[in-house]
Amino acid sequence: MGLKYIEIIKSIVLLLLVSLSVLFTFEVWNYSPNYEPMEQLQTVDISISEKKTIDEIIKPYKVITNLKDQILGSTDAEKIDRILKEMNTWDLSNLQLVRQDMNKFNIAQTLRQPSQMALYFTGEVPMLVYDNVLPVDDVNIPEATFNRLVIDWSQSTQAPVIHLLSEVSGLHYQVQVTLPNKTSFLRNVVDVGQSFDEYAEIDRGNAPFLAVPKDPITITRNTYYQEEINPLRFRDALFSDPKAVRRNQVNPTHEEYGDDHAFMNVDTEIKRLSYVMPAVESQEFALPSELLLNTIDFINEHGGWTDEFRYAYMNPYSRYVRFQLYIDGLPVFSDQPGISEITETWGEMRVFKYIRPYYSLDVNIEPVQEKLPSGVEVAGSLRESEELNFDLIEEITPGYYMIHDIERKLFILQPCWYYLIKDNWFRHTPEELQGGGVIGLE
Repeated sequence: MGLKYIEIIKSIVLLLLVSLSVLFTFEVWNYSPNYEPMEQLQTVDISISEKKTIDEIIKPYKVITNLKDQILGSTDAEKIDRILKEMNTWDLSNLQLVRQDMNKFNIAQTLRQPSQMALYFTGEVPMLVYDNVLPVDDVNIPEATFNRLVIDWSQSTQAPVIHLLSEVSGLHYQVQVTLPNKTSFLRNVVDVGQSFDEYAEIDRGNAPFLAVPKDPITITRNTYYQEEINPLRFRDALFSDPKAVRRNQVNPTHEEYGDDHAFMNVDTEIKRLSYVMPAVESQEFALPSELLLNTIDFINEHGGWTDEFRYAYMNPYSRYVRFQLYIDGLPVFSDQPGISEITETWGEMRVFKYIRPYYSLDVNIEPVQEKLPSGVEVAGSLRESEELNFDLIEEITPGYYMIHDIERKLFILQPCWYYLIKDNWFRHTPEELQGGGVIGLE
């Protein structure tokens, strides 16, 4: 075969190879394999419990009604909620500063006035925060706080007035109320206030106004099963990258979790955890409204309200906030810090320290009615004590003493009386006046 034909054959073969290459390339570009659909990756749910609103967290623990010749009071959660629900229908306006130098004697005189109802809060409440609960038609809400809210209907021909008093700063503000329905106000505020139990004022000279139940009271002793919340859920919620967190078993009852920025200590016996991020610690004074909103938002972000916790105390100088456990409208205290409370210390733009329990109260297996002596009797016992200055007592209130039965995994809530001195709660016991320790605040 001549060279002439060989060259022609080569050209034909080359053309065929190029054509096949183009064809295969086209097929690859347009090929769509029939893969089985992939399952969508599930995101980690770090919402431990439900979020809560401001009005669920900031609530009065006691309400006192002053009539012309009678003092009535209640810690009944249902009655207090009924009053608050009615207040939410009011239109508030014309916020004015009445006085800024009120001492405890002046405030006591105000609280004694007839035809009014006083709502008691354990901690100083920023007006800018409570404006989320009772909005005031005013663009200039001050950065001020109160711990007593008084509804005054003494001027029968006019609408009620609200007084906001601070026993800490001595500020006295006043707000005008417009009632959408006066009959509803009389039914849900005045009539409810007149259904309270009889109270008596404890005379202590120039000390703060103090009114306590006149007769013995009955409170339910509760026994709850302990429902443990896996601490790994808090690890996933608090650390930015849970996979980078290292775990260390310190001893049989203590575990540590940490990364390069923060660490979390877990006490597996008493069910308490402590989270700290050292780099964000701050010594700057915090605006009360920002501090309280930041700490509430932080807990809401991971649904940390595992039981009924209420705002109880704040120190803007140390940037510290405490939320107390409540059962049936009464505060729950324990000798062990962090068991019946949630505390936060706010740092630079985020939480610096966070201490809390990681259990929740399950079924109440053994409710038993118990009778406690009257507040008047308790006050008399405290007055006779040589261990304390009775005039320093700011409050006397019923509450629960928490007993943790670790072996049976039970929480026993024992009804008892507590008294407050200089931001510290003490349990009153007839045998040993200061038995049970002190619940201290920063």
